[in-house]
Amino acid sequence: MHEFKLADCYIGKNYKPFIIAEMSGNHNQSLDKALQIVDAAAQAGVDALKLQTYTAETMTLDIEDGEFFINDPNNLWKGNSLYKLYEKAYTPWEWHEAIFNRCKELGLVAFSSPFDATAVDFLEKLNVPAYKIASFENVDIPLIRKVASTGKPLFISTGMASVSELEEAVRTATEVGCKSLILLKCTSNYPAASENSNIATIPHMRELFKCQVGLSDHTMGIGVAIASVVLGATVIEKHFTISRADGGVDAKFSMEPHEMKQLVIETKRAWKSIGKISYGATKEEQASLVHRRSLYITQDLKAGDVITKESMRVIRPGCGLPPKYYDTILGNKVKKEIKKGTPISWEIF
Repeated sequence: MHEFKLADCYIGKNYKPFIIAEMSGNHNQSLDKALQIVDAAAQAGVDALKLQTYTAETMTLDIEDGEFFINDPNNLWKGNSLYKLYEKAYTPWEWHEAIFNRCKELGLVAFSSPFDATAVDFLEKLNVPAYKIASFENVDIPLIRKVASTGKPLFISTGMASVSELEEAVRTATEVGCKSLILLKCTSNYPAASENSNIATIPHMRELFKCQVGLSDHTMGIGVAIASVVLGATVIEKHFTISRADGGVDAKFSMEPHEMKQLVIETKRAWKSIGKISYGATKEEQASLVHRRSLYITQDLKAGDVITKESMRVIRPGCGLPPKYYDTILGNKVKKEIKKGTPISWEIF
């Protein structure tokens, strides 16, 4: 579970959450739009921008029927063949260098999800600092082996994977040289429902696999991401677009710039709030102790007068004895003249 450095960022529980903006196909086949997304991501304050590196040909076969065609009425991409969908969604490989260069200019970590061996070879030529294995590829052991053998930090999304499948993926990665592994809890629905996120898995996964754990989040809004930070997520990935109204294969479940900025702010606040196990007044609370309730004299008294319910009350501020002594003090005589508004102390009896 060691912390590590990725470019100029640190990933670990002692550092703010590492926020990744996933561009995916939201560029709508426009390099200008892709570069605008990079600019918007940087302005929103994220740490990294991620691409997906594939072509329709490296993903599937050009077949228009059967299991190669999406007929599920509940699927976001229904009515498309897999091949046509990937043709529409892929990021041209000749764009990668320009996008990565823009990221570098703006101080963003830039990396990608390769979907086959040729994509890894291509990304190695661009000297990417890290890789991510997508959920649908977390059972592709040959791909994991090739990526992990680069020795670079590796993110693996865990969507749909059983414990045994994750164990095989983690073992494969570590056996061939991966020293910095981050599992991303993921629900592979688009968009995903909060109630299906099961982020209670995050601390369990961290203990089970002894590595950093984050969240690849397809829900709408920022609530699930914030909650995951409190459960120990050190990385948050969200799909990102300039405007959902622009459309695109992933636009429906992508965050807009103002939402991403809020995510950056609130996840950092959530991380700061975790702190340590603490009881009693903190250093910052010391000044507030005076505003607790305590025992005060509420009537002018002469020496020898008896404390009654009418002459003593539990009120603010907290300069008198604690309220727990109320019954003990009731009925006692004061030894000297006491003015209304005097905090009660043992010395007056």
